[in-house]
Amino acid sequence: MSMIALGGSIGTGLFLASGGAIHSAGPGGALLAYAIIGIMVYFLVTSLGEMATYMPVSGTFSTYASRFVDPSLGFALGWNYWYNWAITIAAELSAATLIVKFWLPDSPSFLWSALFLLLMVGLNVLSVKGFGESEYWFAMIKIVTVIVFIGIGLLMIIGIWNGKATGFSNFTTGDAPIAGGWLAVLGVCMAAGFSFQGTELVGIAAGESEDPKKSIPRAIRSVFWRILLFYIVAIFVVGMLIPYTTDTLASDSVAASPFTIIFERAGLSIAASVMNAVILSSVLSAGNSGMYASTRMLWVLAKEGKAPKVFAKLNRRGIPIYALLATAALGMIAFLASFFGEGQVYIWLLNASGMSGFIAWLGIAISHYRFRLAYVAQGKRIEDLPYRSLWFPFGPILAGIMCIIVILGQSISAYSDGQVDWMFILASYVGIPLFLALWLGYKWKYRTKVIKLEHCDLSTSQD
Repeated sequence: MSMIALGGSIGTGLFLASGGAIHSAGPGGALLAYAIIGIMVYFLVTSLGEMATYMPVSGTFSTYASRFVDPSLGFALGWNYWYNWAITIAAELSAATLIVKFWLPDSPSFLWSALFLLLMVGLNVLSVKGFGESEYWFAMIKIVTVIVFIGIGLLMIIGIWNGKATGFSNFTTGDAPIAGGWLAVLGVCMAAGFSFQGTELVGIAAGESEDPKKSIPRAIRSVFWRILLFYIVAIFVVGMLIPYTTDTLASDSVAASPFTIIFERAGLSIAASVMNAVILSSVLSAGNSGMYASTRMLWVLAKEGKAPKVFAKLNRRGIPIYALLATAALGMIAFLASFFGEGQVYIWLLNASGMSGFIAWLGIAISHYRFRLAYVAQGKRIEDLPYRSLWFPFGPILAGIMCIIVILGQSISAYSDGQVDWMFILASYVGIPLFLALWLGYKWKYRTKVIKLEHCDLSTSQD
């Protein structure tokens, strides 16, 4: 659980997108944006941790929203989250294919996408332990890479590694430390939000962990250090060593990754190939986690009568096999969509998926706020909770407001140069009407209402 928490959000967002963040907002602006989103994510994960430790169930916040807010919200959050990760699997298949082509440029894309999809399905078919073991080693690769990078980077900054200290000179280059103004910082906040998506996997895995009351709090506590060390310190190192005006920072190429650039400056000539392998492991890790999370969410929806019953069936190893196959099928269909209409359908699917991640986080904040109020309203003592999040109600309220700001600010870049890119705006917000259709459609059909605090189901049974 601790390794899932540590490695959950380390991936292309750090290895590739961090360079673009520094390029657009300057080193100080990028640090500020990632710190702001880091605070939001910390409160969200502690909120989820409090509920998951008290009530460890697979599917987590879909179930929590159904019990503490409104069954229609739980229905919408569950399908929204399943769709989010199933489409993300398609994105990871595309990314993995491009990464392999760094070494084998003439190899067929379909071959690699099929192999990687079979690998993701295979790791999830084996057992829950198989998923946990694979995520442990995927996370270990990423963590070791970041620690080595930070160590070498700090030695380069003070001049021990290469004999020339850079100091703070790059923090005062041009308009640094904050370049592009506060709108640029807001834009990086959105990119940082996408980078951190996946941290809620700790809660998803809670129902199948051996000892949730011990493993979840331990994993939650590690989140703060991960945010501090792996993002804030890594971005500080990049900002210190590479001027934010360097054009290659804005590139998505592995060879232009700030990690690759700094490793090469340190004299490590095989940096590009090594980083390509690390990024490939990150992509496979994200796809593996997405397959697990979306499969469990669909299984829970079926158990609660919110999805076809066939998806609630388990095989002999306790794996919801039909939910797994349905998730893999949607991921593959979305991947194939990238080959039609110049990828426009695929881009819309990805935008809808990206938006749904923030909607899920907002659902967590709302569910925790209602859970704590219901817990007190039913005469229970806060001191009896096995794990308590800090600063309630400030934490979930702040995290919820920040989620709303990021959701509303998705299309801020569409208003650049005095012109409005309406197609970009539509693509950015396509996830919202999909979520509202699920939520209001279920509410209209079953006439559900917001549950009174006294009637919220606080039983800890997983049946």
